[in-house]
Amino acid sequence: MFDNICKFLVENFSSDFATWLLGEPINFTELSPKELSLEPIRADALILLQSEQSILHLEFQTQVDAEIPFRMIDYRLRVYRRFPDKAMYQVVIYLKQTNSNLVQQNTFTIAGTRHEFAVIRLWEQPTEVFLRTPGLLPLAALSSTIDPEVILNEVAREINSITESRTQSNIAASTAILAGLVLDKEVIKRVLRSDIMRESAIYQDILQEGKAEGKAEGKAEGKAEGKVEALLEVARNLFSTGMPLEQIGRVTGLSIEQLQYLQANESRDSNQ
Repeated sequence: MFDNICKFLVENFSSDFATWLLGEPINFTELSPKELSLEPIRADALILLQSEQSILHLEFQTQVDAEIPFRMIDYRLRVYRRFPDKAMYQVVIYLKQTNSNLVQQNTFTIAGTRHEFAVIRLWEQPTEVFLRTPGLLPLAALSSTIDPEVILNEVAREINSITESRTQSNIAASTAILAGLVLDKEVIKRVLRSDIMRESAIYQDILQEGKAEGKAEGKAEGKAEGKVEALLEVARNLFSTGMPLEQIGRVTGLSIEQLQYLQANESRDSNQ
Protein backbone atom coordinates (compact mmCIF):
# COMPACT_ATOMS: atom_id res chain seq x y z
CA MET A 1 0.00 0.00 0.00
CA PHE A 2 2.86 2.40 0.80
CA ASP A 3 4.52 1.93 -2.57
CA ASN A 4 1.21 2.77 -4.27
CA ILE A 5 1.12 6.09 -2.43
CA CYS A 6 4.73 6.80 -3.37
CA LYS A 7 3.97 5.93 -6.98
CA PHE A 8 1.07 8.38 -6.92
CA LEU A 9 3.34 11.12 -5.55
CA VAL A 10 6.11 10.52 -8.08
CA GLU A 11 3.75 10.47 -11.04
CA ASN A 12 1.95 13.65 -9.94
CA PHE A 13 4.96 15.57 -8.65
CA SER A 14 7.73 14.26 -10.88
CA SER A 15 9.48 17.64 -11.03
CA ASP A 16 9.77 17.75 -7.22
CA PHE A 17 11.31 14.28 -7.13
CA ALA A 18 13.65 15.09 -10.02
CA THR A 19 14.89 18.18 -8.19
CA TRP A 20 15.59 16.08 -5.09
CA LEU A 21 17.15 13.08 -6.81
CA LEU A 22 18.76 14.58 -9.92
CA GLY A 23 19.27 18.21 -8.96
CA GLU A 24 17.10 19.46 -11.84
CA PRO A 25 13.35 20.17 -12.04
CA ILE A 26 12.89 17.84 -15.00
CA ASN A 27 9.32 17.07 -16.03
CA PHE A 28 8.92 13.33 -16.49
CA THR A 29 6.00 11.38 -17.90
CA GLU A 30 5.00 7.82 -17.05
CA LEU A 31 6.68 5.03 -18.98
CA SER A 32 4.48 1.98 -19.31
CA PRO A 33 6.20 -1.40 -18.81
CA LYS A 34 4.41 -2.47 -22.00
CA GLU A 35 6.74 -0.16 -23.92
CA LEU A 36 9.58 -2.43 -22.85
CA SER A 37 7.86 -5.39 -24.54
CA LEU A 38 8.12 -7.40 -21.33
CA GLU A 39 5.93 -7.91 -18.30
CA PRO A 40 7.18 -6.20 -15.13
CA ILE A 41 8.69 -8.31 -12.36
CA ARG A 42 6.53 -6.52 -9.81
CA ALA A 43 4.02 -4.16 -11.39
CA ASP A 44 2.93 -2.73 -8.04
CA ALA A 45 6.45 -1.62 -7.11
CA LEU A 46 7.62 -0.41 -10.50
CA ILE A 47 7.90 3.34 -11.14
CA LEU A 48 9.32 4.22 -14.55
CA LEU A 49 9.31 7.81 -15.79
CA GLN A 50 10.84 9.27 -18.93
CA SER A 51 11.89 12.60 -20.41
CA GLU A 52 13.39 13.19 -23.84
CA GLN A 53 16.90 12.45 -22.60
CA SER A 54 16.53 10.15 -19.61
CA ILE A 55 14.67 7.43 -17.72
CA LEU A 56 14.05 7.54 -13.97
CA HIS A 57 13.48 4.18 -12.27
CA LEU A 58 12.39 4.28 -8.62
CA GLU A 59 11.70 1.52 -6.13
CA PHE A 60 10.14 2.39 -2.76
CA GLN A 61 10.57 -0.29 -0.10
CA THR A 62 9.18 -0.62 3.41
CA GLN A 63 10.94 -3.95 3.92
CA VAL A 64 14.25 -5.30 2.73
CA ASP A 65 14.29 -7.47 -0.36
CA ALA A 66 17.28 -9.55 -1.42
CA GLU A 67 16.03 -9.46 -5.02
CA ILE A 68 16.43 -5.68 -5.39
CA PRO A 69 19.92 -5.78 -7.01
CA PHE A 70 18.77 -8.27 -9.66
CA ARG A 71 15.65 -6.19 -10.32
CA MET A 72 17.81 -3.13 -10.91
CA ILE A 73 20.06 -4.72 -13.52
CA ASP A 74 17.13 -6.50 -15.15
CA TYR A 75 15.28 -3.24 -15.74
CA ARG A 76 18.45 -1.45 -16.79
CA LEU A 77 18.86 -3.96 -19.60
CA ARG A 78 15.19 -3.87 -20.52
CA VAL A 79 15.28 -0.10 -20.83
CA TYR A 80 18.57 -0.18 -22.77
CA ARG A 81 17.04 -2.58 -25.27
CA ARG A 82 14.17 -0.13 -25.91
CA PHE A 83 15.98 3.20 -25.41
CA PRO A 84 19.72 2.66 -25.97
CA ASP A 85 20.48 6.39 -26.21
CA LYS A 86 18.74 7.51 -23.03
CA ALA A 87 20.54 7.90 -19.71
CA MET A 88 18.95 5.94 -16.86
CA TYR A 89 18.87 6.81 -13.17
CA GLN A 90 17.90 4.06 -10.75
CA VAL A 91 17.17 4.74 -7.09
CA VAL A 92 15.95 2.43 -4.32
CA ILE A 93 14.33 4.40 -1.49
CA TYR A 94 13.84 2.64 1.84
CA LEU A 95 11.03 4.16 3.87
CA LYS A 96 11.27 2.33 7.18
CA GLN A 97 14.37 2.15 9.36
CA THR A 98 16.03 -1.22 9.72
CA ASN A 99 19.41 -2.60 10.76
CA SER A 100 19.51 -5.09 7.90
CA ASN A 101 22.63 -4.95 5.76
CA LEU A 102 20.46 -5.37 2.68
CA VAL A 103 19.60 -1.65 2.73
CA GLN A 104 23.29 -0.96 2.12
CA GLN A 105 23.40 -2.94 -1.12
CA ASN A 106 23.82 -0.79 -4.21
CA THR A 107 25.38 -3.24 -6.67
CA PHE A 108 24.54 -6.39 -8.55
CA THR A 109 27.64 -8.51 -9.08
CA ILE A 110 28.27 -11.82 -10.79
CA ALA A 111 31.41 -13.08 -12.51
CA GLY A 112 32.35 -10.56 -15.16
CA THR A 113 29.40 -8.24 -14.52
CA ARG A 114 28.86 -5.39 -12.08
CA HIS A 115 25.91 -2.97 -12.04
CA GLU A 116 25.51 -0.03 -9.66
CA PHE A 117 22.41 1.89 -8.57
CA ALA A 118 21.65 4.51 -5.93
CA VAL A 119 20.18 3.74 -2.51
CA ILE A 120 18.51 6.25 -0.20
CA ARG A 121 17.59 5.46 3.41
CA LEU A 122 15.02 8.08 4.33
CA TRP A 123 15.83 8.00 8.04
CA GLU A 124 19.29 9.31 7.18
CA GLN A 125 18.07 12.20 5.00
CA PRO A 126 17.91 15.80 6.32
CA THR A 127 14.34 16.86 7.01
CA GLU A 128 14.59 20.26 5.36
CA VAL A 129 14.96 18.63 1.93
CA PHE A 130 11.36 17.40 2.13
CA LEU A 131 9.87 20.69 3.28
CA ARG A 132 10.83 22.64 0.15
CA THR A 133 8.24 21.30 -2.31
CA PRO A 134 4.67 19.95 -1.96
CA GLY A 135 5.36 16.57 -3.54
CA LEU A 136 8.01 15.68 -0.96
CA LEU A 137 6.08 16.76 2.16
CA PRO A 138 4.63 13.26 2.83
CA LEU A 139 8.18 11.90 3.23
CA ALA A 140 9.29 14.46 5.84
CA ALA A 141 8.13 12.53 8.92
CA LEU A 142 10.24 9.56 7.77
CA SER A 143 13.44 11.61 7.56
CA SER A 144 16.27 12.06 10.05
CA THR A 145 14.54 13.37 13.18
CA ILE A 146 14.25 12.37 16.82
CA ASP A 147 10.67 13.64 16.96
CA PRO A 148 8.54 12.82 13.90
CA GLU A 149 5.48 14.33 15.55
CA VAL A 150 7.14 17.75 15.56
CA ILE A 151 7.94 17.33 11.89
CA LEU A 152 4.39 16.20 11.14
CA ASN A 153 3.11 19.42 12.73
CA GLU A 154 5.45 21.40 10.50
CA VAL A 155 4.24 19.47 7.47
CA ALA A 156 0.64 20.19 8.47
CA ARG A 157 1.40 23.91 8.47
CA GLU A 158 2.91 23.62 5.00
CA ILE A 159 -0.12 21.67 3.78
CA ASN A 160 -2.47 24.33 5.12
CA SER A 161 -0.62 26.91 3.04
CA ILE A 162 -1.23 25.05 -0.24
CA THR A 163 -3.83 27.04 -2.14
CA GLU A 164 -4.93 24.46 -4.71
CA SER A 165 -7.53 22.35 -2.88
CA ARG A 166 -7.06 19.04 -4.71
CA THR A 167 -3.29 19.20 -4.32
CA GLN A 168 -3.72 20.06 -0.67
CA SER A 169 -6.06 17.13 0.01
CA ASN A 170 -3.93 14.60 -1.88
CA ILE A 171 -0.77 15.67 -0.07
CA ALA A 172 -2.58 15.50 3.28
CA ALA A 173 -3.93 12.01 2.61
CA SER A 174 -0.54 10.76 1.39
CA THR A 175 1.15 12.25 4.46
CA ALA A 176 -1.32 10.52 6.78
CA ILE A 177 -0.65 7.13 5.23
CA LEU A 178 3.15 7.35 5.18
CA ALA A 179 3.33 8.87 8.66
CA GLY A 180 1.72 5.65 9.89
CA LEU A 181 5.13 4.01 9.51
CA VAL A 182 6.51 6.04 12.44
CA LEU A 183 3.53 7.50 14.36
CA ASP A 184 0.35 6.27 16.03
CA LYS A 185 -2.86 6.88 14.12
CA GLU A 186 -4.27 9.01 16.94
CA VAL A 187 -1.33 11.38 16.66
CA ILE A 188 -1.83 11.60 12.91
CA LYS A 189 -5.55 12.29 13.27
CA ARG A 190 -4.85 14.99 15.83
CA VAL A 191 -2.31 16.77 13.64
CA LEU A 192 -3.80 16.45 10.16
CA ARG A 193 -7.21 17.88 9.32
CA SER A 194 -9.63 15.13 8.34
CA ASP A 195 -11.81 17.56 6.36
CA ILE A 196 -8.91 18.16 3.98
CA MET A 197 -8.19 14.46 3.52
CA ARG A 198 -11.83 13.82 2.73
CA GLU A 199 -11.26 15.77 -0.49
CA SER A 200 -8.44 13.47 -1.59
CA ALA A 201 -8.62 11.60 -4.89
CA ILE A 202 -9.26 8.16 -3.39
CA TYR A 203 -11.99 9.31 -0.99
CA GLN A 204 -13.67 11.21 -3.81
CA ASP A 205 -13.43 8.14 -6.02
CA ILE A 206 -15.39 6.17 -3.45
CA LEU A 207 -17.88 9.00 -3.05
CA GLN A 208 -18.48 9.31 -6.79
CA GLU A 209 -19.14 5.59 -7.04
CA GLY A 210 -21.72 5.96 -4.29
CA LYS A 211 -23.35 8.91 -6.04
CA ALA A 212 -23.50 7.04 -9.34
CA GLU A 213 -25.13 4.05 -7.73
CA GLY A 214 -27.54 6.30 -5.86
CA LYS A 215 -28.63 7.95 -9.11
CA ALA A 216 -29.10 4.58 -10.80
CA GLU A 217 -31.42 3.57 -7.97
CA GLY A 218 -33.33 6.84 -8.15
CA LYS A 219 -32.08 8.00 -4.75
CA ALA A 220 -31.17 11.53 -3.76
CA GLU A 221 -27.52 12.49 -4.16
CA GLY A 222 -27.53 13.72 -0.60
CA LYS A 223 -27.63 10.12 0.61
CA ALA A 224 -24.49 9.16 -1.31
CA GLU A 225 -22.03 10.33 1.31
CA GLY A 226 -23.95 8.54 4.05
CA LYS A 227 -23.73 5.36 2.04
CA VAL A 228 -19.99 5.83 1.59
CA GLU A 229 -19.52 6.28 5.32
CA ALA A 230 -21.58 3.15 5.98
CA LEU A 231 -19.43 1.12 3.57
CA LEU A 232 -16.26 2.43 5.17
CA GLU A 233 -17.52 1.50 8.62
CA VAL A 234 -18.36 -2.05 7.46
CA ALA A 235 -14.85 -2.34 6.01
CA ARG A 236 -13.28 -1.12 9.27
CA ASN A 237 -15.18 -3.74 11.24
CA LEU A 238 -14.14 -6.51 8.84
CA PHE A 239 -10.46 -5.50 9.10
CA SER A 240 -10.52 -6.51 12.77
CA THR A 241 -11.73 -10.00 11.89
CA GLY A 242 -8.70 -10.71 9.73
CA MET A 243 -10.82 -11.22 6.62
CA PRO A 244 -8.72 -10.96 3.40
CA LEU A 245 -9.10 -7.71 1.47
CA GLU A 246 -10.45 -9.58 -1.56
CA GLN A 247 -13.37 -10.86 0.51
CA ILE A 248 -13.96 -7.47 2.12
CA GLY A 249 -14.05 -6.02 -1.38
CA ARG A 250 -16.73 -8.48 -2.42
CA VAL A 251 -18.80 -7.63 0.66
CA THR A 252 -18.51 -3.85 0.40
CA GLY A 253 -18.00 -3.32 -3.31
CA LEU A 254 -14.84 -1.30 -2.62
CA SER A 255 -11.70 -1.82 -4.67
CA ILE A 256 -8.49 -3.26 -3.22
CA GLU A 257 -6.80 0.14 -3.62
CA GLN A 258 -9.61 1.85 -1.71
CA LEU A 259 -9.45 -0.73 1.06
CA GLN A 260 -5.67 -0.40 1.31
CA TYR A 261 -6.03 3.36 1.65
CA LEU A 262 -8.62 2.98 4.40
CA GLN A 263 -6.63 0.28 6.20
CA ALA A 264 -3.49 2.40 6.18
CA ASN A 265 -5.36 5.17 7.96
CA GLU A 266 -6.80 2.79 10.54
CA SER A 267 -3.67 1.07 11.72
CA ARG A 268 0.06 0.77 11.26
CA ASP A 269 1.54 -1.72 8.88
CA SER A 270 0.86 -5.19 10.38
CA ASN A 271 4.55 -6.04 10.14
CA GLN A 272 5.62 -3.30 12.53
